[in-house]
Amino acid sequence: MLIIPAIDLKDGKCVRLKQGRMEDDTVFSDDPVAVAERWISAGARRLHIVDLNGAFAGTPVNATIIHQIVEAFPNIPIQVGGGIRNADTIQTYLEAGVKYVIIGTKAVTNPHFVSDVCIEFPRHIIVGLDARQGKVAIDGWSKLSHHNVIDLAQRFEQYGVSAIVYTDISRDGMLQGVNIESTAELARAISIPVIASGGIKSLDDIKLLCEIAGEGIVGAITGRAIYEGTLDFQQAQQLADQHTTSSNQYGTR
Repeated sequence: MLIIPAIDLKDGKCVRLKQGRMEDDTVFSDDPVAVAERWISAGARRLHIVDLNGAFAGTPVNATIIHQIVEAFPNIPIQVGGGIRNADTIQTYLEAGVKYVIIGTKAVTNPHFVSDVCIEFPRHIIVGLDARQGKVAIDGWSKLSHHNVIDLAQRFEQYGVSAIVYTDISRDGMLQGVNIESTAELARAISIPVIASGGIKSLDDIKLLCEIAGEGIVGAITGRAIYEGTLDFQQAQQLADQHTTSSNQYGTR
């Protein structure tokens, strides 16, 4: 299981939000490229980058910074989300060197778009399902749809997405612990990989995720915990690697 540092971009800076509220942000750095270097130097094997402004605007806003990070670290797989609503944006990111693009709002409002881009860009599409009480949120988490998380995930699995990033909004940025039950329930309902997100606070959360990794949890995204120091990134990845070695289930069920 990969521990994946999150780099959330707002107005060109690295920030973290609480429960997705743009007005409730904490700025951790005004140099996102240096932040990426910090986590890669610490052993990160993948980065999760979100254009927060783009998520609300519906089009990329911090793309220049994302391109700079990708250019600086060409050997690190980078997944990008936020404001990706058309095929041209996907193509631009992939041509810049981004490994995976994460479709969020557009996947919910127009599921067939996911089907189309999975055909056009196979093995590069991830869907981000951000939920509160089992319902999927859209438009930078500002609106709650009527869609059920598991129903949508099963549909996107059929379309050929590479993975699902599952975030419990109520816990994101709150350091309250990951929603193990909902994450495991989703992973059991589909056969494609699930990347857990939202609420990770400490090594205890990593241990809990490792225990259900065999259900299909291949990664865990962490942000506020590693920035505020409640979770040591290197220790977290080491713990995940040790569990992988003992279970011999890395990247598989």
